[in-house]
Amino acid sequence: MLKTLSRIPFLVTGGWQRDDDQGNAAACCESYIISKIVTGGMETKVHSSLRTVEWKDNAVVMIDQTKLPNELVYVRYTDFHDVADAIRNLVVRGAPAIGVSGAFGLALAALQSKAAEKEGLVSDMEEARKILFETRPTAVNLAWGLERIMKVARSCGDAAAIRSEVVREAKKMAEEDIEINMRMGRHGSQLFGDNDTIMTHCNAGALATVAYGTALGVIRATRESGKKIKVIATETRPVMQGSRLTAFELKHDGIDVSLIPDTAVGYAMANGLVSKVIVGADRVLRTGHVYNKIGTYQVATMARQHGIPFYVAAPLSTFDLKSSPKDVVIEQRKGTEVTGVAGRKTAPDDINVINPAFDMTPPELITGIITEAGVAKPPFEESIKKLFDSNR
Repeated sequence: MLKTLSRIPFLVTGGWQRDDDQGNAAACCESYIISKIVTGGMETKVHSSLRTVEWKDNAVVMIDQTKLPNELVYVRYTDFHDVADAIRNLVVRGAPAIGVSGAFGLALAALQSKAAEKEGLVSDMEEARKILFETRPTAVNLAWGLERIMKVARSCGDAAAIRSEVVREAKKMAEEDIEINMRMGRHGSQLFGDNDTIMTHCNAGALATVAYGTALGVIRATRESGKKIKVIATETRPVMQGSRLTAFELKHDGIDVSLIPDTAVGYAMANGLVSKVIVGADRVLRTGHVYNKIGTYQVATMARQHGIPFYVAAPLSTFDLKSSPKDVVIEQRKGTEVTGVAGRKTAPDDINVINPAFDMTPPELITGIITEAGVAKPPFEESIKKLFDSNR
């Protein structure tokens, strides 16, 4: 259990609510004071203490990850437009967490709609689905989560049933995410040895899922199996998910972690500091091509150069079995993420910026892809198909 070393109160603010009649945003009147929890010497399990997103009292409550690591702030949303903004602006991020957040947002849309009949409600939800999907189109979990909710809505007999069942389904998806991550962790832990030093890029932990994590879930499961491990986390420019989120999580969980600049990946590998690499994914194709946070391809290339195993951890919901690499559109983020740090300008005015959110790692650089159904290994098209067949 957690050891609370300091009882430092800080404000946990609510989100925004729209006036149903006027359509204007008004500040949510609810706010909460909670205690900041600092990890002490006792072993902690982050999946029991950090819940990235959940449904409470017909509202979506999530950790505002833009405030980490300085503050642990929860926001509360009762309007699906605000959930869409949260996904777009990285208040919530990570493929599994985005999928569940999208499902919760669509459930909110069902509650917000004034439609009394099934046809009108499904139509309103379809419009909300489009708005939510457009926030992060590369992350396949978002489309998966939205379609799962729409499927439930279409199958219901009337509007009242839709409103009840989509909330139930979204909550079920959140619980399933935790169970899936823990199964994935158990499969992956068998690939890592005692005294391994594991490099990871970006954040694929509890903060990228509902709880526990994908890549960091494997790391947690490895430690829980009794093995001693260390972690090297890249800072992950330009939004610093590695330094702000992964380092925060691992320290919170009592795991030995060292932070390096992205430019030191080759140095760390060349000097024998890395045993294995594990990352998460935002999309995995049936061919084994992996789309993940920008910089993943560079890490994989350096791992191949130095003979270091490179693993990907992703639930089956992250797999896209229909698309080919030429079909995938990689979103471009705003230039200000690159031209400044923490509100301070670090580049000339009017400089051109190329800021892709993701890159593609080809299958020949990947040792294995860890899922809740087992581990896919080359040739991936064959092994991925077997995993899906076994999971039916």
